[in-house]
Amino acid sequence: MNVSSLPESQDTGTMEGQVPTESREPSAVAGVDKSDRRVQRMFASIARRYDLLNHLLSLNIDKSWRTFTTRTVPPEPGVPVLDCCTGTADLALAYDRAARGTSPIVGTDFCREMLEIGRNKVHKAGASDRVTLVEGDARFLPAPDDTFGVVSVAFGLRNVSNTVQGVDELVRVTKPGGKVAILEFSRPRGRLLGRLYLAFFRHVLPRIGQALSPNDDAAYEYLPRSVLEFPDGQAMLDLLAERGLIDLKQHPLTGGIATLYVGTKPATGPSIAVAARPDP
Repeated sequence: MNVSSLPESQDTGTMEGQVPTESREPSAVAGVDKSDRRVQRMFASIARRYDLLNHLLSLNIDKSWRTFTTRTVPPEPGVPVLDCCTGTADLALAYDRAARGTSPIVGTDFCREMLEIGRNKVHKAGASDRVTLVEGDARFLPAPDDTFGVVSVAFGLRNVSNTVQGVDELVRVTKPGGKVAILEFSRPRGRLLGRLYLAFFRHVLPRIGQALSPNDDAAYEYLPRSVLEFPDGQAMLDLLAERGLIDLKQHPLTGGIATLYVGTKPATGPSIAVAARPDP
């Protein structure tokens, strides 16, 4: 794949495959506002301190989760990798390190402010010739069918207003026989850890996040609410199976605080109905 053919984000106008904000529908998930305007604005407001808070609030464990992802679902030399909802490009850069420069890496996100920070990180890592960041909507990925050997998303799928459509797009752009890797927060099942986790997640984390990164969108209240209303464990595996993936596995991490879900796109391609893509 020639990643130079992918559309770069522009200061004005609508990117190919991206829906104008005015036409997007709000999330149907009750209780959590995942409308595109809200999610874009929220991440834009915390972009500057996003990495700091991620590493601080996870005690840097989030780095090991990404490393585990690249080792469990490794890139194939010469075969492109897509990191969807790439944010500030942490997982895209982790895949670049795992590939040792042998595979082109593409990251997509619809928050321009996050991508700007990601591009600076890519430049500092000396990876600008290997890692391409593109502004794009996860429900309408700006990539052809059957393109990537690995398609990943870390802590981003639950922010997509239509989860099923987001999964369908991950599957669509994956090569037959390729892997989809979804790293996401989950709920620990142990009685003690589960209670401690919920108490921290609901009451402590929002206060720390708001104190260190003040914003008008209650971003760190949104985080626990979105996680607790998002499918995890067997429910996520069932969803991925319904959307056509096979050989499904889940890897609970750090007591189940996060989980890596992995599925394979069948060699013949899944039989699913993918939403019509809008005209550019």
